[in-house]
Amino acid sequence: MVNEVTGLGDLAGLAFVFVIVLARVGSTTMLLPGIGEVEVPSMIRAGFALALTLLFLPVAGGRLVDLPGDPLAMFATIGCEVITGLSMGWLVRVAMQVPALAGQVMAASAGMSNVLQPDAETGPQSAALTHALALAAPVVIFATGLHALPLQALAGSYDVIPAGHLLPAIDSADQAVAATGRAVAAALQLGGPFVVGGLLWQVALGFLSRLVPQLQIYFAAMPGQIAGGLLLFALIGGGIFSVWQDGMRAELLLLPGH
Repeated sequence: MVNEVTGLGDLAGLAFVFVIVLARVGSTTMLLPGIGEVEVPSMIRAGFALALTLLFLPVAGGRLVDLPGDPLAMFATIGCEVITGLSMGWLVRVAMQVPALAGQVMAASAGMSNVLQPDAETGPQSAALTHALALAAPVVIFATGLHALPLQALAGSYDVIPAGHLLPAIDSADQAVAATGRAVAAALQLGGPFVVGGLLWQVALGFLSRLVPQLQIYFAAMPGQIAGGLLLFALIGGGIFSVWQDGMRAELLLLPGH
């Protein structure tokens, strides 16, 4: 049964309303672009989640359930809200990983995959170019205003997924698989010019090794391959983020609540 927040006159009811809003909003916030990055201190993320919960209370308060009399039902409702928030945040995080995945493809094709830069987000074996793209992605999100779309979807999610309920498991699985497939396809599309350039470079090196067998191909080719990769990135880097921005907007508009 759904009640208005004004109908929850007792302190326990008001506390329960705050907790279930915090469960969905807070779990989503932990994975949002920018604020959900591992470089952001946990206290800042927690404070942002609390502030966002206070802003969402007037929006979501009128669509929340009563305080259950059974403790198990209360914890089940909170658990459903946490799962819903994590699923929405995960969909955003998958789309945010596209530049990092594309960076791995670019680095491998440009001969930079052996230049390792430890990164808590993309793993200790990620290349420096991957780390740079992963850091640039949140900047693009905030500069273009795309950070507002997940928050709009979160506010509208209470109409699609009422408090204490979950999306059907089949629909959630299909959505997760489709989002992952689109992310991998987008990463390969963004890294496509580097794959083609790397393939042509390797073919040229094969011909060169046949023409000059005495030449140390690896030591002669690696500087040129890395320089060519950096030059290519300088030429098309803006276009890469422009394409990813359009794809990211489309992904965010597919979130439940839009």
